Amino acid sequence: MILSHDPQAKPEKHQYSARDGEQGFTLVELLVVLAIIGLIAALATPQVLRYLGSARVDTTKAQIHNFESALELYYIDTGRYPTSEEGLGALQAKPASESRWNGPYIKQSGAFVDAWGTAYQYKSPADTKPFQIISLGRDRKQGGEGPDADIANN
Repeated sequence: MILSHDPQAKPEKHQYSARDGEQGFTLVELLVVLAIIGLIAALATPQVLRYLGSARVDTTKAQIHNFESALELYYIDTGRYPTSEEGLGALQAKPASESRWNGPYIKQSGAFVDAWGTAYQYKSPADTKPFQIISLGRDRKQGGEGPDADIANN
């Protein structure tokens, strides 16, 4: 840049490119990034939901197994399984008719509910077993297939 003392002389203009001195993104760049994020989310969401569904089934199966173990301890102490009327609550609180109860047999507090928030169904004696514990599954109805199938002890 040449400095002159001529007041009539126009200052020399410096040529800047469109990006010089500018910080930020254009609207088109932001839209492209949002489209890519949306595409990734659309592809990943079904897999995450499938994983969540299988995790609930696994959690319910683990809870049923814990109830089975607690019921076996109850049987060892009392010589019988809780009746259908006493239910799984007999694992936490002593039934009035039981003098040999040595519990609580399970530390869970509150209601006995599955991963979908539905109360477990307990039946004793069951058809071919001493007891049966059933979760109605995702659909909360008897029967069902796939992720809606009932989950029961063996």
